[in-house]
Formats: sequence, structure tokens, C-alpha cells
Amino acid sequence: MKTDLNLTKEQFQQLLTWLDEDPEQAALKYEQIRRKLILIFLGRHCHEAEDLADNTINVVARRICEVKNTYVGDPARYFSGVAKRIFSEHMRKTSKRRRAQPPIASRSELEPQLQCLDECLEKLDPDSRELIMEYYREQKQAKILSHKAMGESLQINAGALRARTHRIRGRLQKCVMECLQRTGESNDIN
Repeated sequence: MKTDLNLTKEQFQQLLTWLDEDPEQAALKYEQIRRKLILIFLGRHCHEAEDLADNTINVVARRICEVKNTYVGDPARYFSGVAKRIFSEHMRKTSKRRRAQPPIASRSELEPQLQCLDECLEKLDPDSRELIMEYYREQKQAKILSHKAMGESLQINAGALRARTHRIRGRLQKCVMECLQRTGESNDIN
């Protein structure tokens, strides 16, 4: 993540003064707040926790003139509130990037993998082949309803159905990888 580090010395000094009049105490509070912000972002499974923590501090420091005169309370809480907005914006941007990415491979590039998958599906016993094909057939709400119906017809709960299909999928992945190695293809299948 690109961070904007264009803080002036004056902004940073005002931030420290807002945290505490004593420079040593201000530095300690700054480090505590930064550590807490990093933990907040890590707790949300964010790989760029340090960058987002620094970005949060920079946003607060740039607004320090208005914040120090209007905000009453623990500065750490103010940082946490800004961090929530920073995280929301980060998630919005990353989800846009994911949607905007073109397909990874074309049909012709996937052909060896698809041939191996067909070969491996044929090696499965008919019940397993039918189960795995049905499990991955639908999408969205239809998928949920389909899985429920499958569980009911097999007289198993949703967890058992997931476990069963997970084992079949594992066998398929292993078979496809072995097939690709035999044919000289080394693409990863997930």
C-alpha cells in the first residue's frame, strides 16, 4: 500500500504535544497507539497493518489543528475511530482492484488442466463423481439450496457434506497434479 508520509515537522510535533505535554510521555503514548493500531489491523487479517497504522497516524496529524481544539477524551480512541475509516476505505479499494482484474488464463491455457480433470473425474467411483459435480454445479442462493437438498438426500448434515466433498476434491487435485506432471505441465491447481 502506498502511504503518504508528507507530514511537516510542525504537524508531528503538535501531534506529540496533543498526546502529552511531557516529550518522553508523548513518545511513549505515540508508540503505544501505533502498536495498538497495528494490532487492530492485524486482527482484521490485514497484511498491510503497519502501513495502515502509519496512514492513520498521518491522517490524525494532518488534522491536528482542528482535533486538538474540539476532541475531548482519550486520543487513542480518536485514532481507533480514524483507523476504522481507513480500514473501510482500504477494503473498498482492494475489492475494486480484485473485481477489475482480467481472467488469469484463457481457455487454451487451461486445456491441459481441463483434460487432466476430465481424466481424473472418470477415475472416481460413480457416486463420488456425481456428488462432486452436483456440489459445484450451482452458484449463490441456488448453491445453498442445492447443498441443503444434497445433505437431506444423503441424510447427513452440512458439515459432513463439506467434509466428504473436501476429501473428493483433495483426491481430484492430487490426481490432476500427477497427470500434469506426466504431461509436462506444472501449473498449480487450487
